[in-house]
Amino acid sequence: MKKLSELGKDSVAVIKSLDGDQRFMSRITSIGLTPGSTVTVIKNEKNRPLLVYSRDTMIALNRSECEMIGVEIGGKTA
Repeated sequence: MKKLSELGKDSVAVIKSLDGDQRFMSRITSIGLTPGSTVTVIKNEKNRPLLVYSRDTMIALNRSECEMIGVEIGGKTA
């Protein structure tokens, strides 16, 4: 399993795990990033926030958040 931050542009993946404190879990799930949801990486530039597309929404995530999201490559385009 990879971390979301490891994926390149245009990669499609399914969220498999979320690891973090209660505040992180609440924030991430409230924006629709839950285990089983599909994400497409729109932009992943070094030292910049990661831009993903999921559930008809564009979402910017900081690098530390992406390190706590485990994904499996593949799935339908988000």
